[in-house]
Amino acid sequence: MAITSLSSLQSTNVSSTPSISPLSISSPSSSSSSSPSSLSLHLSSFRPTRFRSSSVFTHPHLTPTPKLKGLKVNCAAAEPLKVMISGAPASGKGTQCELIVQKFGLVHISTGDILRAEIAAGSEIGNQAKEFMNSGRLVPDEIVTTMVTTRLSCKDATEKGWLLDGYPRTLSQAESLQELQIRPDIYLILDVPDEILIDRCIGRRVDPETGKIYHLKYFPPETEEIKGRLVIRPDDTEEKVKQRLEIYKRNAEAIAPVYTNIAKKIDGSRPKEEIFEELSSLLSQIQKEKATKSGKSTLGFKSTSTQDSWRGIPTRLNNIPHSREIRKYFYDDVLEATKRAVQAGRTRLKVEINIPELNPEMDVYRIGTLMELIRTIALSFADDGRRVKVCIQGSMGEGALSGMPLQLAGTRRILEYMDWGEYGALGTFVKIGSIGAKEVDDQDDMFILVAPQNAVGNCIIDDMKAMTDAAGDRPVILVNPRLKDLPGSSGIMQTMGREKRLEYAASFEICYFFRLLYYAGTQYPIMGALRMSYPYGYELYKRIDEPSGKEKYIELSKYPKRPSTDDINDAFQGNRRKEVKNSSGIWGFLSGIF
Repeated sequence: MAITSLSSLQSTNVSSTPSISPLSISSPSSSSSSSPSSLSLHLSSFRPTRFRSSSVFTHPHLTPTPKLKGLKVNCAAAEPLKVMISGAPASGKGTQCELIVQKFGLVHISTGDILRAEIAAGSEIGNQAKEFMNSGRLVPDEIVTTMVTTRLSCKDATEKGWLLDGYPRTLSQAESLQELQIRPDIYLILDVPDEILIDRCIGRRVDPETGKIYHLKYFPPETEEIKGRLVIRPDDTEEKVKQRLEIYKRNAEAIAPVYTNIAKKIDGSRPKEEIFEELSSLLSQIQKEKATKSGKSTLGFKSTSTQDSWRGIPTRLNNIPHSREIRKYFYDDVLEATKRAVQAGRTRLKVEINIPELNPEMDVYRIGTLMELIRTIALSFADDGRRVKVCIQGSMGEGALSGMPLQLAGTRRILEYMDWGEYGALGTFVKIGSIGAKEVDDQDDMFILVAPQNAVGNCIIDDMKAMTDAAGDRPVILVNPRLKDLPGSSGIMQTMGREKRLEYAASFEICYFFRLLYYAGTQYPIMGALRMSYPYGYELYKRIDEPSGKEKYIELSKYPKRPSTDDINDAFQGNRRKEVKNSSGIWGFLSGIF
């Protein structure tokens, strides 16, 4: 992959494969619960695939996006998929249910089927339901819920997993399931505009002889004879369709809070193949996540959720370009901190990582390293079933002031040409956009902003604030932002609103921080490093030269919050933190550059 640098440092040193310092850190570890059940993934006869690509991006025009390959998934009895799907009349829900059942082997459960089966069997509960139906009344929620829960407890549903179709329909039904601790892994919503739904319904016709359903526009009958005997269903008139849609919307709005954190809205106005491709990828990733939680080996990234697994500061960071091992170390380190912060419910996050290869300001041609970091983060969250929008700062201003920061020019094209894995994540779970409120769509789960920065003549902060306001409580992650005031920005940051803008820029919580420390005015030698990985504090390290040209990093101090330059100087000099600060001498110039 093309490499990026945060530094203009040019090294002529030739090094062997970089080593990782064996330093171990004793820090509180975060516990993670695991499920005792298991899930097995059985792949059809093709090479194992996943979102995250292990290949290095070498040239944007030589790495086409791979085509989506099939994945056959079978649930193990101990860890089945549990899915609810909701959609308005004519949303295509029935078609998608058939496709999901065919691929994933789930037991399809609909209240209509259950009612008919119970009535046909002459069961006690079926007879009760029949009495209400014969009198033209709705079957009470208590009866329907009893039927549904009984069906969910059957052996085939518990072993294969289930797809609950169109239920719950009301808030009381949803609350009843909650009380019984029946909760799906995901709540799918097929979202289709009203005008399309109405068109689908009023054009629908039924063959009274075969029961086959046609559509005058989208699925016309095969012969004139069949066309002549078709009838319209009583509830497919425009007036009644609108009434049904209104009832569905009211109920859906009432149910929404129950399943907020697991709801996924799907654009149902597209061809059925496109819809199912997204649903299939989403359900496959949920199965993968369930397997990971149960401690099973998966095709995806092996999570390291605790600080105890951290390997220490990589050595030979002064050599450029960095090896793949060093780059991957930082990608994984950033990723784990970011995932911990998002899992903890943090929504406004910031990553600040300053290594010689992640500064597009100094070496534009190394922007690829920053893009590779973004790809690692985006694909990992996509692996968890989240839909991620990667946002690149677009052109701002007008006339002579139009344009974007030079170091971001071309980054969108690079992202589009990069290898996004064989699941076809780009365009489904990962989308590329700009920074601004108009880029926030309902289906987006989170946003990654690539190096947002103020430019001469323009200020990106207002666009960022509009975007985060539109995003609500969905995570927004800034990667290497540069949002400080610029004296030459045509007075934009020096005039009205400057204080509020800077206050907003400072409101993002750092979830990962890494900075190399040098003597002031130099970028060699590296004196040490400062690191923070959420939720742990800041750790200060000193680089030590060893015989035979080797080196290591030793820990000097820990800080609950970001240390000042004086704190760092004291630690290097061996002074106690509470002593009177003396910034004179060469250590006074040690560059924290905060």
